[in-house]
Amino acid sequence: MRTSNHLIGVLNFLTFLLSIPILGGGIWLSSRANNTDCLKFLQWPLIIIGVSIMVVSLAGFAGACYRNTFLMRLYLVVMFLVIAVLIGFIIFAYVVTDKGSGRRVLNRGYMDYYLQDYSGWLEERVASHSYWGKIASCVRDSKVCAKMGRVDSNGIPEPADVFYLRKLTSVQSGCCKPPTDCGYIYQNETVWNLGSGLMSANPDCSKWSNDQGFLCYRCDSCKAGVLASLKKSWRKVSVINIVVMIILVIVYIIAYAAYRNNKRMDNDEPYGEARMTKSHPSHFQL
Repeated sequence: MRTSNHLIGVLNFLTFLLSIPILGGGIWLSSRANNTDCLKFLQWPLIIIGVSIMVVSLAGFAGACYRNTFLMRLYLVVMFLVIAVLIGFIIFAYVVTDKGSGRRVLNRGYMDYYLQDYSGWLEERVASHSYWGKIASCVRDSKVCAKMGRVDSNGIPEPADVFYLRKLTSVQSGCCKPPTDCGYIYQNETVWNLGSGLMSANPDCSKWSNDQGFLCYRCDSCKAGVLASLKKSWRKVSVINIVVMIILVIVYIIAYAAYRNNKRMDNDEPYGEARMTKSHPSHFQL
């Protein structure tokens, strides 16, 4: 009995530790929501799942230490639900970020982003008028475009051929400059003059402004850039969640087996045969 309780206590402590990377992933998404991704509801499911695992693990740990059957049952039931929710969240994250990516541009180090390359629930959410106004304000307030500026010792902006080879983030490429196919002429990172040739049919070409308060924040390319940034962030967090989820499932199975063993020893029953099974053969017992 003591060995089983010790095992359950150790397993609960392990699940408590596993909640830390999930909670950390939610906090990381929250920090990006304030300055880069600018979508402020995506982090909450992860934070809630992480906190839930922490609380449930502590309950299971207390149940193992004090041999409290109620706490142990609560731990097993709630942890099962939490694992199910975590699996659902992982599937949801991959489904809503499945489509869309940047397009490579000839002789450019960065990629261009187009909203028509994205679809689904997340694209509709980001592109909706009710959300995009807040997201665009967040991107503007983050100063992500102002931080692009590079000048030499004489205060002269870097030349166009150097800028064209830079590795811009999706938000910088989509929101801080006009799309390449518009044919604008580079002056500095956020100032582009209209070229002498024919303008592309891309509707974002007419939305570009050298006004530093507008730039391409109204462009579909900016929305696509935010979506690409969200996809990258979610995929990073999902990898951690998958690893944690696999370990949680293994730990849960071991904890359940130890709990069942405790019940058999409490009832002073031989291994493989439970008293409740004898009296109620068809009744499932947790």
